[in-house]
Amino acid sequence: MVEFLLPWMQRLEGSAFGALMRSSELFYPAANLLHLAGLVMLLGAMLLLDLRLLGLAREVPVQAASRRLTPIGIAGLLLMLLTGFCLFAADAGPLLGNWLLQLKLLLVALGIINALLFRALWTASLEHWDLRPPLAGRLQVGLSILLWCGAMAAGRLLAYV
Repeated sequence: MVEFLLPWMQRLEGSAFGALMRSSELFYPAANLLHLAGLVMLLGAMLLLDLRLLGLAREVPVQAASRRLTPIGIAGLLLMLLTGFCLFAADAGPLLGNWLLQLKLLLVALGIINALLFRALWTASLEHWDLRPPLAGRLQVGLSILLWCGAMAAGRLLAYV
């Protein structure tokens, strides 16, 4: 699949936008900082909600926590997707073949699928999580934590590999 995408990624990297992201003393650092802000928003909100779903801070109703934290997490994810594309454009060709980027993208996709599946399966019964979270739901929450923390670790390690 990488071979199929490589010409597209080389065009993106060679485009005026890719050149701007590589050469600008403002745009790449700004995108990097905004990407980090998105990471904090996503992981901060998601970890707080996931920990509540696992039973911590029981004085806060699960539905109230979800209603307040979910929009912050979604905004963080959207910010990361936008700025991630900008950062990728600067070095798209080599990054496409990087196994850490491939792992990160896979973990992000699985994290999004897991979150959507969680919403489909559990939203109607969230009020019962205040009394006793179901085992299957808690396992899915644990998977969420692993997927998003794995995506974060892979993304941060990209700078060093």
